[in-house]
Amino acid sequence: MENIGVVFLSELVGTAMLVLLGTGVVANVALAKNKGLGGGFLMVTIGWGFAVFAGVLVSLNSGSHLNPAVTLGLVAAGTDEFGSDVPVNVTSVLVYIAGQMLGAILGAVFCWLAYKQHFDAEPEPANKLGVFSTGPAIRSYGWNLVTEAIGTFVLVFVILAFGGWGDGGGLAALGPLPVAILVIVIGTSLGGPTGYAINPARDLGPRIAHFILPIKGKGSSDWSYSWVPVVGPIIGGVVAGWASLVLLPVV
Repeated sequence: MENIGVVFLSELVGTAMLVLLGTGVVANVALAKNKGLGGGFLMVTIGWGFAVFAGVLVSLNSGSHLNPAVTLGLVAAGTDEFGSDVPVNVTSVLVYIAGQMLGAILGAVFCWLAYKQHFDAEPEPANKLGVFSTGPAIRSYGWNLVTEAIGTFVLVFVILAFGGWGDGGGLAALGPLPVAILVIVIGTSLGGPTGYAINPARDLGPRIAHFILPIKGKGSSDWSYSWVPVVGPIIGGVVAGWASLVLLPVV
């Protein structure tokens, strides 16, 4: 697996780019004294969609998973090889997820550096945590889990459908753009209850960064909720992979 190092670096850089820009738009909207303060949920949703676009663009060498739920969904769908002709096995899956997690932590750290003065000026700990990680509008762990699973099912199932268009022309030729649009659609349609993590690395990595960074008045990292945006997306991604075997037949 001579390409495994390239895959690790590609997933790290892509996920860092995704999280930097995604958490950055939340910081712009939520933190005190920002020019984008009060920009609203739609601004955040559009920003996250194009954060995914940028992350995919810079990580094509690995196939741009940027999300453990996507990686595990591809495994569940019976994929033989990931990007750069890397065979699917326990080692390659762990390398993908390690790159995604480390990239997510680094992206969140860079976001904090970019908005350091605004984090210091923000009086509400909840707004600071909200830059890094998701939280439910109504806290109900079971229903929050269902929401995250459904949103991630849509993400992974439609990504697998993109693959059915083949390598020449069509949606596959557009690459990052349809995925960015898909993330915006999921955010506007299903994002209200939980903030649509739909990605364990995107939520857990920044939450770890929030925990370890010396953020003034940061408060709790809300570890009691942290399992929901990890377990829910994994369930949704794996079920999407299994469903694709039946509902997205190869023709």
